[in-house]
Amino acid sequence: MTVAASLVAAISGCGERDPLPEPPQVKLAAGGIVFPQDSPQLASITVEPVRPGGATVLRLGGRLVWDEDRTVRLYPAFAGRVARILAKPGDAVKPGQTLALLASPDYGQAQAEARKAEGDIALAQKTLVRVRELVAHGVAPGKDLATAEADYARAEAEVERTRALLKLYGGREAIDQSFALKTPIAGVVVERNINPGQELRPDLQLANSPAMFVITDPSRLWVVLDATERDLRFLKSGGKVTLRVGAFPGEHFVATIETISDFLDPQTRTEKVRGSIPNSDRRLKGEMFVTAELETEERAALEVPAKAVFLAGDKYYVFVEEGPGASRASR
Repeated sequence: MTVAASLVAAISGCGERDPLPEPPQVKLAAGGIVFPQDSPQLASITVEPVRPGGATVLRLGGRLVWDEDRTVRLYPAFAGRVARILAKPGDAVKPGQTLALLASPDYGQAQAEARKAEGDIALAQKTLVRVRELVAHGVAPGKDLATAEADYARAEAEVERTRALLKLYGGREAIDQSFALKTPIAGVVVERNINPGQELRPDLQLANSPAMFVITDPSRLWVVLDATERDLRFLKSGGKVTLRVGAFPGEHFVATIETISDFLDPQTRTEKVRGSIPNSDRRLKGEMFVTAELETEERAALEVPAKAVFLAGDKYYVFVEEGPGASRASR
């Protein structure tokens, strides 16, 4: 069996006693070392077996983020001033729950248009009934009936439009100019980026402006990993990876790979790999750094004890035992 050996130099002391007999000489030949059978240095040499290599483990860095399929970012639909804030970060909320109230003249205008549309359709309906009677008795021409029908159709369409607008934003027909910002999903408030009295204008919202509120369901998270081109052959949709987090040493969490990006970042030459992980106990937090481990099918050729390896110049060597007291350096 092939074995690797680590060599330890023998240390000899000196003193005022009679000199010890010189130990047998070591022979060096053809890159090998031969110790005489009675050499005391053999006692300081340890021989360990070389074993077949085990499966290699692929490690990828990444972080946890909110599951975007369970996250909503709320922006102002109407210009206005923040009148009241009814939710704070950490609050659990239900669908339709009001997070803040805005005093909004623009929203009041939408309420007024809905009220006006209701009045217009009532008048158009009365006009249509009267014109029909006049036409039926031959008092009014047929074109008046066509005009009345067209006016009623326009009024009906305007009513539907204004009602749909108020329904979309959960409003009331009463003209109070109070716009209630509501969450469409259940979850937890993880961000709040407004203050009392703050003026909000949708037309001034920039693409990178923070949302007024961010609501998410933290019972499931996404993990985003950075993979190199060489790592991609080991990754596939539906595969499992083991996550380790610095906050919980000695523990591991299992995530499932869901998507693999179709392009590499031209700067870092890495590709984004996204997976999901259950988090019902909510121990894991968004933006935590993680290390993902994946056991590959590749196996190392041989495993050599680290203490048997030594560096000579820019190359690593080990001594391989070829017989009792005889070993040869191998790169």
